[in-house]
Amino acid sequence: MVEATRLTATGRSLVLDVPGWGGNLAGQHADVRLTAPDGYQAVRSYSVASAHAGDRLEIAVDRLPDGEVSPFLVDAIEVGDQVEVRGPLGGWFVWRPEETGPVLLIGGGSGIVPLMAMVRAHEAAGSVTPFRLVSSVRSPEDAFFADELRAAAGVEVTWIYTRRTPEGWSRPAGRLTATDLGALRWPDGEAPSVFVCGPTGFVEAVADTLVSLGHDPARIKTERFGGA
Repeated sequence: MVEATRLTATGRSLVLDVPGWGGNLAGQHADVRLTAPDGYQAVRSYSVASAHAGDRLEIAVDRLPDGEVSPFLVDAIEVGDQVEVRGPLGGWFVWRPEETGPVLLIGGGSGIVPLMAMVRAHEAAGSVTPFRLVSSVRSPEDAFFADELRAAAGVEVTWIYTRRTPEGWSRPAGRLTATDLGALRWPDGEAPSVFVCGPTGFVEAVADTLVSLGHDPARIKTERFGGA
């Protein structure tokens, strides 16, 4: 590992130097394997937050209270420590800059990570493709990459706070609803490609709501995660 940045009280960004990585598509993931001194090994999949050529990649990890790997990556691993990485993996939940149709990104908690890669790829390419991101988090302090998203060019960001809002926030704290999603409008009735990532329950609820609002299920791509 060559760089570590605290994102939230329970989240951390890690930059890994992986010879031969060669870059990845926005939305892909990597398998990370840790080996203990006694030889015990644990492997976990993490979405990649970066999307560029070269042999460095960024992952972002949220500590799970009962996790086996995430507490080590969030609280213990240090610059210079080594892990094993396999990837890039996945070719379905990806966005490519040559795609020109509008895009709706919906992330729950740390599900923002692969969507962040898409935002970064969109900005790096100078794409004019309409991009909208809905990020659902418990409170402002739980948001990954908040400052970068506020400064990102070419993406419209909507924050949904489920437990506590910033002072003066007009929307009360609460879960993402059909009203929130239905308020998103697209020019000339264009149908966006949708990417949803987050915990299983969040992803299933959002996908069902999108379909009930008239989105084509074939245009909704989902990626979910949970405890091992």
